[in-house]
Amino acid sequence: MFDNIDVQGAVKRALQTEKNAMNFYELGAQRMTNPDARRVFELLAGEERGHAGQFFEIYQGEDIPSFDLFMGSPADYESSWVTALTKAIDSEFNEKKALELAMEKELGLEKTLRETAEKITAPDIKAVFDLNARETRNHYELIESEYARVMGMVHESDQDTFVRE
Repeated sequence: MFDNIDVQGAVKRALQTEKNAMNFYELGAQRMTNPDARRVFELLAGEERGHAGQFFEIYQGEDIPSFDLFMGSPADYESSWVTALTKAIDSEFNEKKALELAMEKELGLEKTLRETAEKITAPDIKAVFDLNARETRNHYELIESEYARVMGMVHESDQDTFVRE
């Protein structure tokens, strides 16, 4: 299990990751031409900011004095989230690529959050990691649904109709 220093390190890393995810969705939304896909990315950017706020609330370090200043600081172009998006933008960017990348990043984040939660014994901190893992799964499912729509696939709400016909 983590000791208090390790737990706070994990909380700080999670806080930074959520900010990176927010920046990923903000930057991606700016490049979207499809208004529905743009709205999904804008929604996710807001939710990632909320996730970061949950981690900020349990962070005991004093090196981040203001949540708003931290979240408003420039994007970290060295982070895996933003680097992956800028590589996609540098190639032929489209909604399909952005959504595929977002699904990949959300799956990886969910796994990391769940693995971290398993190692934490403090119930209040563990609960924040567990909650964020569940919400990250919800993000993946939202993105997957939007991907199906963008790709012209049968939406999950219509699957029974098509199966019966």
